[in-house]
Amino acid sequence: MAIWLKKSFFVLISILTFGLVSPSQAFLNEEGHALAKSNGKPSSVESAEEEIHQEETVLSREEFLEQMKEQAEKNSYVKFGTKIKPAIEDEFRSVILPKMEHAIEQTALQYEEDLSSLVISEVPQYAKTEKIFHIYDKRSGKDVIRFHVRKDHPPKDGYYFNFHYHTIHDDFQTHHDLGSIYWDKNTPPQWMSVS
Repeated sequence: MAIWLKKSFFVLISILTFGLVSPSQAFLNEEGHALAKSNGKPSSVESAEEEIHQEETVLSREEFLEQMKEQAEKNSYVKFGTKIKPAIEDEFRSVILPKMEHAIEQTALQYEEDLSSLVISEVPQYAKTEKIFHIYDKRSGKDVIRFHVRKDHPPKDGYYFNFHYHTIHDDFQTHHDLGSIYWDKNTPPQWMSVS
């Protein structure tokens, strides 16, 4: 595809989405390689992009896990919003997050050679879904593990947040429990609610 056509397409998408969607790293790398071939020498911007891409693929297992754990915690707090987070943050951090991290570690063991292809999805903007985030293989686009939270309300009891995950190994059918956090007798606010 011609470079001018790619650039035109990129500009059109940028205008239509008003910056809500960023271009994929693959698109940027492909464009950089095309320019490098046509000029004979890569520019400093292209060289920097290539170095960033190379650094991403050279992550050690420990660095990869640390990044995944940080992103998992961040995405969880985005899901909770500023109304729910302060009430459950301490218990989430001490009880649920370590179990979530363990599940991520176990998943990473199965992808030892290909950790660079695993990425965490964004937190969905629709507030009623259970999804916190999914870890998926960016080559195939298929989910590997899905982390969810739902609001439970047992009869004659208060509300609980039930954290769990599903894996690709049983086609996401089994409910792997991470634990529950009690909210209150009152109905909790919507996910991502701000104070």
